[in-house]
Amino acid sequence: MSEMRDAAMMSKAWPFEEARRILKRYEKAPPAKGYVLFETGYGPSGLPHIGTFGEVLRTTMIRHAFQAISDIPTRLICFSDDMDGMRKVPGNVPNREMLAEHLQLPLTSVPDPFGTHDSFGDHNNAMLRRFLDTFGFEYEFYSATEFYKSGQFDEVLLRAAERYDALMEVMLKSLREERRQTYSIFLPLHPETGRVLYVPLKAVDAKVGTITFDDEDGREWTLPVTGGQVKLQWKPDFGARWAALGVDFEMYGKDHSTNTPIYDAICEILGQQAPVHFTYELFLDDKGQKISKSSGNGISIDEWLTYASTESLSYFMYLKPKTAKRLHFDVIPKAVDEYHQQLRAYAGQDWTQRLANPVHHIHNGDVPQSHMVVPFSMLLNLASVASAEDKAGLWGFIKRYAPNASPETHPDLDAAAGFAVRYFNDFVAPTRNFRAPDEKERAAMVDLAARLRAWDGGLDGEALQTMVFAVGTEHGFEPLRDWFKALYEVLLGASQGPRFGGFIALYGVDETVALIEAALADTRAS
Repeated sequence: MSEMRDAAMMSKAWPFEEARRILKRYEKAPPAKGYVLFETGYGPSGLPHIGTFGEVLRTTMIRHAFQAISDIPTRLICFSDDMDGMRKVPGNVPNREMLAEHLQLPLTSVPDPFGTHDSFGDHNNAMLRRFLDTFGFEYEFYSATEFYKSGQFDEVLLRAAERYDALMEVMLKSLREERRQTYSIFLPLHPETGRVLYVPLKAVDAKVGTITFDDEDGREWTLPVTGGQVKLQWKPDFGARWAALGVDFEMYGKDHSTNTPIYDAICEILGQQAPVHFTYELFLDDKGQKISKSSGNGISIDEWLTYASTESLSYFMYLKPKTAKRLHFDVIPKAVDEYHQQLRAYAGQDWTQRLANPVHHIHNGDVPQSHMVVPFSMLLNLASVASAEDKAGLWGFIKRYAPNASPETHPDLDAAAGFAVRYFNDFVAPTRNFRAPDEKERAAMVDLAARLRAWDGGLDGEALQTMVFAVGTEHGFEPLRDWFKALYEVLLGASQGPRFGGFIALYGVDETVALIEAALADTRAS
């Protein structure tokens, strides 16, 4: 383990770089609270989504990296901002008319439109916890409503009243002139209606910890800032929560990055060192536009998991978190195959290489073996030519190629076969475009079919690849990728595909001859 820890202290993998930044906070003495605290936040106005998964996953990877380089205990809190007022009715819930009657109430005071929980906030919190539990995350759940009402936040709220002017100075610098006139860091909850009020304050009494304000009807009220009768605006709440909990690390998307100085200043005014933070880039759709829940572009987590494993999604999330990435269906096959390539490489790597391998962080060092003896991209092409309607239709070919493989001994391959059929039917089949070969291509394919009919080298993918390569060379294809591109377009209806020798070995020599003859007879061109 000392060898691994030494390598971890030098590793350039981003989870270890972030872990070392956190450890640096305590190079003189361990934390007085006895642990290092990681936090991730959640706005429960909607259901968990792919960004929620990415944020908790990446935070967990950094937490595990920290545990590899330090013996200081750690905690991870998933904090739900469920005391926020419901500003608008979501478009994807039942009983929207009923919800409209409860605008500006804290989400935990809004009736559940689904009728399954005490409140809308409780419903969405349950969805979040079920979501996180499904993926096996280790975390502690915190509710903002409970945090405010239980008194856990009281000390920091009283300090905020004492240091109100300094906190307001930070906030007012970031606001337009018209908003400055009515802004306060405190939002009272109306004593009668329970609604979150966005009203100017008439007075803040730091000695007794109260605020005074007029409600919308002009009635004056004085409330304590403690006990859940007042909440903080969201930007001050961010920094105040860091101070109240002693948060050491939190990551968030680039859309928060301009607020980082505000969050830090709030936390420090309230008496705590600001945490280490990590800003990740947002996802883009296939057109390069920012993915938005409201516009529905991009891909959801349920959609990804319809066509590939959780591990492949984790692999995609690991890669270059500070680079904007296009998140759409076309990236799935590549992510699956690259994930399994890294699994296969891991066993033969030294610690430096292992700690830079994404699968180390996906599996927290307990890295399984890959049983994907057939790449996902190859399974897609097999589904194409075999017209398979389910994974059983692919296993006849797989068993001939890999006689020792079975759904029981190769569960990841079995799952991938099912995913491949589904992905092929939904995304590949509708876009296939077969074409007839030109004269040069036709001559080369006639030659290839003849050599395959005479082939006695068994199902050796590398040997078959060498033979296909030789055909292209002898027929003057320059560059040779034009030869392979022709094979893909004429035989598979796509512009790219797998190593063709491996495809022949999987599909079968006689079957490939028949495929070529069908194409040469122009029965596949359209």
